[in-house]
Amino acid sequence: MGEDKRLAGEDKRLAAVVALAQGMAAAHTPHESWRAAALGACRALDGNFAALSVWERELGRLRVLVNVGERRPDEEEFPEAESYPVHQFPEITEFLHERWAGGGGPNAWVETAEGTAAGTPGYFHQRVAALRRRGRGCCVVAPVVLHGRAWGELYVARAVAVPVFGRPDADFATVLAAVVAAGLAQTERLEEAHRLAFTDALTGLANRRAVDVRLEEAVERHRTDGVVVSLVVCDLNGLKRVNDTLGHAVGDRLLERFGSVLSLCGAMVPGALVARLGGDEFCLLAVGPPADDVVKAADELCRRAAELELGEGVACGLASTEDAIGTVRSARRLFRLADAAQYRAKAMRADRPVVAGREGPDDPVVRLADEPPGGQGEPGERRRFRGRRP
Repeated sequence: MGEDKRLAGEDKRLAAVVALAQGMAAAHTPHESWRAAALGACRALDGNFAALSVWERELGRLRVLVNVGERRPDEEEFPEAESYPVHQFPEITEFLHERWAGGGGPNAWVETAEGTAAGTPGYFHQRVAALRRRGRGCCVVAPVVLHGRAWGELYVARAVAVPVFGRPDADFATVLAAVVAAGLAQTERLEEAHRLAFTDALTGLANRRAVDVRLEEAVERHRTDGVVVSLVVCDLNGLKRVNDTLGHAVGDRLLERFGSVLSLCGAMVPGALVARLGGDEFCLLAVGPPADDVVKAADELCRRAAELELGEGVACGLASTEDAIGTVRSARRLFRLADAAQYRAKAMRADRPVVAGREGPDDPVVRLADEPPGGQGEPGERRRFRGRRP
């Protein structure tokens, strides 16, 4: 009978480990991964509260990433600013560096509201005070080690009048922390793959793929909720001359420098996405702010681009759903309008942005964007990039 009970307990814990691993594997974002880790550990250890925290060495603090379970009023699920100075929890450094470095693994330990549980190494003081303050009976703390370094900790607590965690629970928490570390490593790899897929390698800005995704979402929001969507498309003048006369390395420096200027001007518009579309073409996408705010940022971009040591300024076109450009039902139409405005700015050698729909009912930019394929002076997807490909 006792053996059957032991085997049943082992099966339950094995199932809990599998559920934790599966939950983290299914996560698509860091927040989902953190939540899956804390929830999985809380259920596996029969806790009523759990948290996952990261050790930010450069700031000397333990920052809470997520709180799950029975949270107190001051415990947000994803806290913006819940952190604790490491000196309040010396075990983070002492345990992981002195004890672990001396041999053995980074084992978990148990604390209770009455003090350290019998038979387990512990550190009284702050954690015990926190248990009492929050009305919890005990907790188990498991260091999380990632890439061979202390990353943070997994914390699971139980309520008062519930059996206190023992040494077997601490050993199991150590196993769970290892599973969490593997899940976090997977999340890091996915984040890096996502970053590479949506980032321009030369400038560090977003790339065309990122713009396409964001623009589709933005136009859908405009269609359903009337949100203002504005798109700036700009063409860096003189890149070919720089490449031909000074070399591609210098041309790349011009692209990087302009990317920095675009990033600076994009910061004038809350939440704007700035990107390199390819070659010498860049863009700024804003969702929500008034069109005039975006025009102001584009105007500043033109001014700063003209002051760059290399190049010949920038041709800048803008289209916004807030202006008289007709109904925008697709991302493609808004892109064509912005690109047509940019094409007109280049043809006019304009030193300020050309804004679609602001030249009256017969606006030439809108006419140009609406020309059928094969028309004169086509903008957008049918023009080849004149600059160097990324």
